[in-house]
Amino acid sequence: MANILIVDDSSSMRKMVVFTLGGEGSHTLTDCVDGANALQTAQTQKFDLVITDLNMPNMNGLEFATALRAKAEYKFTPILVLTTESSAAVKQQGREAGVTGWLVKPFNPTQLVNVVNKVLA
Repeated sequence: MANILIVDDSSSMRKMVVFTLGGEGSHTLTDCVDGANALQTAQTQKFDLVITDLNMPNMNGLEFATALRAKAEYKFTPILVLTTESSAAVKQQGREAGVTGWLVKPFNPTQLVNVVNKVLA
């Protein structure tokens, strides 16, 4: 069972990801409204996987990924970006921030489950 952190400023998107992964029944899911909120949450508990949006207020997904990677306990934790952004330049910025993988919205639920299972394996 994995402890997964879901970060997105869109309530409906958080609910869709929670619904999709919650159907698996084997994960504990925590959701946050932005990178700043998620960084705080990640300091109070350990997550096995992080799924984050890119464009959010207060702290965007790349700033969040960079800050999370700076913490020793999250140096090797998979971080997936789930966003509408798909340009090569933005994906490169993601790699530089330590992002593990990139999924484009709208997402295919089966694809999300498969990617999550793959990075947790």
